Amino acid sequence: MTHRYFPFRFSSLGLRGLKPSATLVINERVSEMWRQGQQVYQLGFGESRFPVHPKIAQALRENAWQHQYLPSLGARELREKIAAFYAKRFDIPAAPDYVIVGPGSKALIYALMLALDGELMLPTPSWVSYQPQAHLAGKRVNWIPAAPEDGWELTLAALTEATEQARAAWGNPGVVLLNSPNNPTGRTLSPSFMERFAQYAREQGLVVLSDEIYGLVEHQVKKHRSIVHYYPEGTVVLGGLSKHLSLGGWRLGVAIFPPNKAGAELLRAVRTIASEIWSATTAPVQFAALTAYGTDADVWDYIQLCTRLHALRTRYLWRHLTEMGIRVPEPAGAFYLFPDFTRWREALARIGITTDVELAMLLLDRYQLATLPGSVFGAAPQALALRLSSSYLDMEDEAQAQAILDVALSGVDDDTLMHAFHPHTNAAIAQFGKFIADLETA
Repeated sequence: MTHRYFPFRFSSLGLRGLKPSATLVINERVSEMWRQGQQVYQLGFGESRFPVHPKIAQALRENAWQHQYLPSLGARELREKIAAFYAKRFDIPAAPDYVIVGPGSKALIYALMLALDGELMLPTPSWVSYQPQAHLAGKRVNWIPAAPEDGWELTLAALTEATEQARAAWGNPGVVLLNSPNNPTGRTLSPSFMERFAQYAREQGLVVLSDEIYGLVEHQVKKHRSIVHYYPEGTVVLGGLSKHLSLGGWRLGVAIFPPNKAGAELLRAVRTIASEIWSATTAPVQFAALTAYGTDADVWDYIQLCTRLHALRTRYLWRHLTEMGIRVPEPAGAFYLFPDFTRWREALARIGITTDVELAMLLLDRYQLATLPGSVFGAAPQALALRLSSSYLDMEDEAQAQAILDVALSGVDDDTLMHAFHPHTNAAIAQFGKFIADLETA
């Protein structure tokens, strides 16, 4: 007897319960709606939209002829540049021999999950791919609870409780994945928390994977500082070019390992996995990244300009939503907001909306607002939380992105930039206002 999809048989171990990444799905759906001529305000997909810096683009063109396999760790000269960059920009004493380059930090996180033993401890909420990656790697995920009324703050008490519960259930919690600045909340970890967290992690023998991909996208309200300063012997720092230089499609990520015997052995394990999966990161991109991770003053000025604009656009949206009475944790980095609508729970229930998925669909179908439900980030569906991204609005194509950059470079003041040159951002804010008004007058 033939089975349903003869002759293909699918692995229930790896795929059961998984769906395509929600961020990619919403982007594809919005793109299709745009192709059909529909007006949609894209707050669902978090992609930095600024143009590629000319010097980095030129470096890629000049290295298009590079076609050889490079080492699985990455080109030696690039690892040296990365180590120097992290030492200068993050005060992290990275050593080239403890750096690996991969096809995006996402692949490196997955390789680390394959290499490390122990269950994953994951803060609530967390980026949509961490939990599925753990599932694919055969790891159990233990969520560290947090609540919207506390701004989704990660606390040591919650981590301790989740760890103890996992062990009481005969679990083996061994890896904590931190992301600061955070996707989806935009929050950053405080030095006081990291100091207490490091002491606990050291006592418990926990490994920390610190995803700092947004480390250079800070809002100047709170300085980003890596957990590696407090727990250097047990932390792997991850980053890449996708956010601060808008190079997500280039797929270049980095991981920095502890400069000790244990770090060297973990790096050897990840290198072995890399050699069997992706062999090496794309050669022309690696050589172009020498400019991205170099000391060129123009490139650094560009990073700072893009960061300032990310902060301006994100905090503008945050301020207007807050003024509507929507509860939104104040962002300190990245380009995300994580509002919840529990204040209007009863009004939403009267129109049949009781979960965040239903809320997201209502906003898309009736108000042209594309968002992501908070439950794909680990929040309870009944929390009625949504993840918003400020990065796409008014930068939907390359020409619009360049236009925003040109206006910013012209010296126009911030208020004029936001009010006069961000029509879609302001229209999206107006749609949220209409949504709230409709709820309160229903």
